[in-house]
This record gives sequence, C-alpha cells and structure tokens, in this order.
Amino acid sequence: MSGPTSRLRNLIGHLSAPASSSKSPVGFDHAHHLHQLSPTFFLERAAAIEPDATAIYHVTTNGQVLRRSYGEFADRARGLAYYLRKHGYKRVGVLATNTPAFLESIFGINAAGGVIVPANYRLKADDVTYIFEFAAVDSIIVDKEFLPLLDKFAKSHPNVPFIVDLDTDATEGELSGPFDEAVLEGLKHDQALGGQGWAGLQVHPAHEDDMIALPFTSGTTSKPKGCVYTHRGAYLAALANIVESGLNDDYAKCKYLWTLPMFHAMGWTFPWSITAVRGTHYCLRKIDYPLIWRLLKEEGITHFNAAPTVNTLLCASEGAERLPRPVRVTVAASPPTAHLFEQMTDLNLRPVHVYGLTETYGPITKGYPMPEWETLPRHDKYARMARQGHGFLTSLSIRVVKTDQPEGVLVDVARDGKEIGEIVFFGNICCKGYYKDPEATRKLFAGGALHSGDLAVWHPDGSAQIQDRAKDIIISGGENISSVALEAMLVQHPAVLEAGVVAVPDSHWGERPKAYITVKPDGDNAALQPQDLIDWARGHSAISKFMVPREVEIVPELPKTSTGKIQKNVLREWAKTGRTAA
Repeated sequence: MSGPTSRLRNLIGHLSAPASSSKSPVGFDHAHHLHQLSPTFFLERAAAIEPDATAIYHVTTNGQVLRRSYGEFADRARGLAYYLRKHGYKRVGVLATNTPAFLESIFGINAAGGVIVPANYRLKADDVTYIFEFAAVDSIIVDKEFLPLLDKFAKSHPNVPFIVDLDTDATEGELSGPFDEAVLEGLKHDQALGGQGWAGLQVHPAHEDDMIALPFTSGTTSKPKGCVYTHRGAYLAALANIVESGLNDDYAKCKYLWTLPMFHAMGWTFPWSITAVRGTHYCLRKIDYPLIWRLLKEEGITHFNAAPTVNTLLCASEGAERLPRPVRVTVAASPPTAHLFEQMTDLNLRPVHVYGLTETYGPITKGYPMPEWETLPRHDKYARMARQGHGFLTSLSIRVVKTDQPEGVLVDVARDGKEIGEIVFFGNICCKGYYKDPEATRKLFAGGALHSGDLAVWHPDGSAQIQDRAKDIIISGGENISSVALEAMLVQHPAVLEAGVVAVPDSHWGERPKAYITVKPDGDNAALQPQDLIDWARGHSAISKFMVPREVEIVPELPKTSTGKIQKNVLREWAKTGRTAA
C-alpha cells in the first residue's frame, strides 16, 4: 500500500489538470463561465438596449447645442476604432477638454485594441511633450485649441499624426474637421470589410490584465509618472462608482455634468460608469459657474464630481440658490471641510465624499453616512461626513500604518482617532504599477500595499481621516499641526473663502504655520485685515494656541493644480522668497 505522501500526490494529480489542458480541475472548460472584463463593452451594450436615449449634451465652439443618442455615440466610437485599426495606431494620446470627441475616443481607442494616453492640457508644452514621448504614442487626438502645446512634440516627432477635433456640431463638410473625417473613414472601412460592426473590434480584450489606459500623475515635484490601468481594474472601479455615487435609477436617468477633467485619472472612470447606466453626459469645455447653475436648474442635472475648491466657488457664485431637487456631488481631490459640506447641503447639493489617487483609478474610499449621525449637532454630522471613510465595494479594506517602521513593514496604528499613520490600499482597483519605472513601482507597493503618502488617524469605527500629506505636516515645538485641519477652521470665518497653510521657519519653535487666504467677494469682506483673522483664530475654541498662524496673507487667488488641489509647493516658495501672489 502506498504511503500518505504518495497517496496525496495521486489525489492532487486527479484534481489538477496539466498546464496545457483547457479543462478546469473538475473537468469543465475554463472559458464557459468567464469573460475578460473590460468597460469598453458598456457602450455597445448601452446602444443595444436603448439606442435612442440621449447620451451626450454639449455646447460646441460654434455655439450650437449638440445632442447625440447612444446609437450615434456608439456609431462614432466604432468608426474611430475602425479608422485606428486601418492605420495601425495602438498607443493614442488625447489632448482635449471635456468634449464629445474625448468620450468617443475613450471607447474607440480601446475597441481598436489600443491604449489611451490622456494628457493634461493645463500643463506646459515641455510636460506634454515628455508625457507623449515617454508613453511612445503613435498618434494624438487633439482639440484645436491645444494644438500650440504640441509644437515642440511635432518638431521632434514629425511622423506622429495629429487627429484634430474642431468641436463643432457638423459631422461632414468644412466645419467638421479631421476627427470627424476619421470617424467617417472608419465607418466606410467597416463597410468595406463586410460590415462586421462591434464584432470586428476588440470590445473584450485578450487578457483583462492588459493595459487599457496610461494616465499620468500631476508631477508637481518630479516628472509625471504613468499609472498602468488595466481593463479589469477600470471595469471594477467603474462598477464601484455606479454603486457608491448612486448612478443607477431606471426611472430617473442619471444626468451627469462633466466638471471633473476627463484626463484626470480617466475622469475617475466615470466615462465608463455613466455609459454603463445609459445616463446623459453633459460635457463642458471649461468650468463656468453661471453655466453650471443654469444646467443644474434647467436641465435637471442629477450628479457631478468636483474638488472642494470647485464646490466652494460654486456655492459662493452669484447664481447660487437652493435647488428644488437634490443633486449628488461626489467630492474628492483634497480633504473637504465640514463647513463646505454644510454649505452644499443647504443648497441641496448632497455631498458624497470619496478619496483616492491617480494610482487607484480615482476614488477608492467613501465616507458612508450613518443613520445615527442625524441626531448629532449639524457641525458634528458634517465633520463625520468629511472623513475619508472605508474602502470601496470592489476594493479591500484600507489600513493606516505606522510610519516609523522599516520599508515594507506594515504595522497598524491604534484605532483611537489620535495616532497618526499612512493610509495604504489593497485590492482590485490599485493600478498595476508605474510605466517603465520598476524602482518607483517597488516603493509604491512596499510590503504588498499601495502607499498613499497621506497621513491620517484611524477612528474606532474603522474610518480614516486625513491629517495631511507627509510633506505638509507642520511640526512646531514638538507639536504636530495638520495644515488640513487648520485650513478647515480658518474657512469658518464668515469672510474667508479659501485657505492654504504651510510651514515657515521659526528660530524658537523650528516651524510655525503661515496662512494664505482669499476672501468672499460680497458685502464688507474686502475690509478683512490679516490681524482680524489672527485675533479671531486666537478666540476660536477649536484652534489651539500653538496652531494660531502668526502670519496671514490675503491673496487674490490661491495656486491650484489642474484638479483643484492647492499647490502647497508654490505657497512654500512664496513664503521662502517673500514674493506676493499679486
């Protein structure tokens, strides 16, 4: 009789199929119950279910209101896909604002089996050139407005074609332009091939772990890094956003306003999310607060995403008034304040607070409102809502780990709301890594977790609350001062619109905070003096004495990134050089 080890090997042999076999361990074909996940399929599906539903609303550069159905949206994306396949373009750059062409490109490029490389049109030409060179794009879809940003790239890469979008309502003729001509050429190419339609494209990738997009980080202190997004990760992130932002209601279709840049983390994957639920994409070329309020009131917008600074300025703009119907606003990009959430709620803008990075496809946590919060004082309720919360449905739970450990060692902080550590992520909606940068990828995933670089406390209920970026924490006389917390307190002054706080050297305390603020445009706010705010802060019960800024500078505008984050590096440079924002 054979021994235990031999019998175990025989058993494993019966249960395990050879590597070359197409059978599963129990004898079934591997593929019959699976398909390769990709959000590219969402457009084909939407057009098949509801071809006449309004997919796109947009005011074009020639002043026309453009409305396209899902049937038209799908046809145009399909035409672009066949054009790209005909010419063999696989790595396609996109330099555009929130236009229908950008949306169509997202689906068309991927359906052609290609990778989309979105670039921030607010960057300098050198940075745009770097991104497209580093990503090795073989073609670029560009809005006409941003062609000058490509002059340098064109000189060094004369063989990379530009497909220019004029963003008009014309689809044929002189006003249509090269992008529309490419769409028509692709549709004719499909006909010449026998009219295969979507079946002739790569709506489902060969492998779901293949790259679908290559968005870049902001690169404020170093060269931008390309984050490798996969078909599987984008699919699961898009599904999570449908759930977490409440997009799916068959009886009250989602009307989504594109205030968030589509280039930023692929619009947090919302191009795929909105299409999956057959909602209407309200495209915007730029942030225009009067137009946003008009669309909120007249078009019945149901959802939009925006950074705290955009919501702050929207609440303070002239057309602000309480809406008759609630609008769900997904808020991220930098920590919001309880004061902002209170202002938004009073206008019937219902905040959904999420948090994430470009490295996590955008949002990966949510502050989940609890029923018992309704019994709390208003400010306490909104302070709970402003926490970064828990991991998303399609992710794994986040952790907050100690920062004084060797690299790769993960030790949790106490869940006491006091001990500060770094937020780390795990699971499906972490990017695959940094493109062509194995060392940076190794550091990003040290210890098997994606490191955020954000310092936070962990509350007893398991929710995280950011205190600061690691580089922005202010250590004054041995006390840690959260610039985020101090900013949240300063904006509670009735005249203050926004606040940015950074550390400045101090001969006695080592460091101390300095505040840069903007004031609200209405009433007597212009009369606010720096000493007025300092005196107010000294008397504010929530601001400890060591936190009170000794210096306050009132500026016309705070420097911000393209996604609305205050540029602390610029503020630190202002403080160092003594120059004024004016």
